[in-house]
Amino acid sequence: MLSLITGVGARGQVGEAVALALGRRGDTVVVVARAAADAQERARDLVAAGWAAAGYGCDLSNPADVDALQRRVAEKHGDRLDALVNLAGGFGSLGPIATSDPTAFDHQLRINLVTGYLATRAFFPALQRARGSVVFFASEAALEGSPTRGVAAYVAAKAAVVALMRSVADEGREYGVRANALAPAAIRTATNEAFMGNDARYVERDDVASVVSFLCSASATAITGQVIRLRK
Repeated sequence: MLSLITGVGARGQVGEAVALALGRRGDTVVVVARAAADAQERARDLVAAGWAAAGYGCDLSNPADVDALQRRVAEKHGDRLDALVNLAGGFGSLGPIATSDPTAFDHQLRINLVTGYLATRAFFPALQRARGSVVFFASEAALEGSPTRGVAAYVAAKAAVVALMRSVADEGREYGVRANALAPAAIRTATNEAFMGNDARYVERDDVASVVSFLCSASATAITGQVIRLRK
């Protein structure tokens, strides 16, 4: 099986845990980061742990770059993709809408929404061939009742991710392609611990990775179009 995970850059982040989980079950894991050196280093970590992996750099917000990535992956690993995990993204505070910077709003849309759209667009034919699974990452902040003050751009992008996922699930159903989204609360990552401290309430990275692995498995073939909330 071949799995591709976007947004796997630094150590201590969610992508590292997801890549390990998919590697442990025997997948060949393709990790993608903006910087090729980061992706290749994460791939070397996986290989050192005994799993098959490769790393590629790509600007996932650039259509030409993503199309080029798709061609490289097909040439090196074949034209079937069993799992696509759209993890690329990032949090950003916009501040009050009335005094906000439109470029910051656009940036949140590009890193959280456009990246997932372009990756899914490019790899959808390969997912069709394998009757594969797509996992998107939304956020608890995009769900009804969550506080949204000051983070309008992030919330709007993650809400749009949910809408995109539902469209992919609808379009993919006739081809056996499934799509679901995780909506986690704060995850225990190196970045979040540096910003929020060690004692905040976190969802553990390994718990997130376990859910992703399940959604990309044969045990979840009847699950599509769902938003799964993760919190502690």
